[in-house]
Amino acid sequence: MVSDKERFDLSGPSHLIDHVDWNNVNHQRSVAACSVQGVKILERDRQENRRGPEALASRWWEFFGFRLHAPLIDDDDHSIFGAIYEFTSPSYDNHLTMNGTPRYIIAFRGTLNKGPAFLGSLTMGRPCTWLRDSEVNLHIMKSTLHQTSRFEIAMQSVRNIAVAAFRNSNIWLTGHSQGAAIAMLAGKTMVKEGIFLEAFLFNPPVVSAHIGEIKNEKVQQAVRTTKSVVVAAVRTVARKAHHQQTDVSEDPFVALSGWVPRLYVHPGDHICSEYVKYFEHRELMEKIGLGCVEKVASQHSLRVIVGSAMGKESEEPLHLIPSAELIVNLTPANAFKAHGLRQWWRSDMQLQPKKCFCY
Repeated sequence: MVSDKERFDLSGPSHLIDHVDWNNVNHQRSVAACSVQGVKILERDRQENRRGPEALASRWWEFFGFRLHAPLIDDDDHSIFGAIYEFTSPSYDNHLTMNGTPRYIIAFRGTLNKGPAFLGSLTMGRPCTWLRDSEVNLHIMKSTLHQTSRFEIAMQSVRNIAVAAFRNSNIWLTGHSQGAAIAMLAGKTMVKEGIFLEAFLFNPPVVSAHIGEIKNEKVQQAVRTTKSVVVAAVRTVARKAHHQQTDVSEDPFVALSGWVPRLYVHPGDHICSEYVKYFEHRELMEKIGLGCVEKVASQHSLRVIVGSAMGKESEEPLHLIPSAELIVNLTPANAFKAHGLRQWWRSDMQLQPKKCFCY
């Protein structure tokens, strides 16, 4: 049975029916979110074997004047985890204008819940998408997403599109949850290669202790400050032990400061809400005169520092970034899921944007 949530005509952004302003940040948000939804429904179509007029995915991108340039398929379970959309002439729809339109949108879906294909996959011995998604999530938690074949496929596609079209094109990266993590790492990787892509990251995961669960604000802040001091101290000792010199010109964290991804978070979503405190804490440490401590602490995790000292190599957690545009949804999550994607193409949300440039 087809869910109404999968149908663009029933669940899509009705406020964009008459006009899409590509320079309007709220319209951009809605289109980016719908692009991610398109990937999810594309995979659902594959699982349910919906083809031709029964397929539901195409409307989620064709409505905005895009065509499916290529699906991104996982080698392990053959699931569709991403898609590249290319903008085409909007001549068939008068409500579209080309000014500010991205030529390409590269989107990545989040984890799929157990669907009808779950039990069937197990009984028939076929690869299960839910299990594969869970495996990738574990890599995100361990900061080893870069070692997965799924990310390698994503990165190759992003690089190919960016290199081929960057000189005269606007390219968007977007994703939700796990897909936001993939888009985040892809964007950070491209920055190191000198290419800055616009990114729309919905409910991006934070792999960190959820200190925000501590109800007492003073205790919470004391824990955060103590953690920052410990991380900065351990990092300094480790650097001296290995006789490392800090070269600002080659510091990858500093190089990332010119990239400003848009992070869409809901404070009721424990997967991404820590981003709010991450940036607030950096500002507070600067105000109380511990900015130099937090500058070191915000670039590193204690787990990676200790692991490196023991000879274990891993990437720093994805959430460690110097700059971002943080968009917080202050709307109570009673009519939608705090971690859900649908909230981000609605027009009735109470959003609080804030640019965070700390270093």
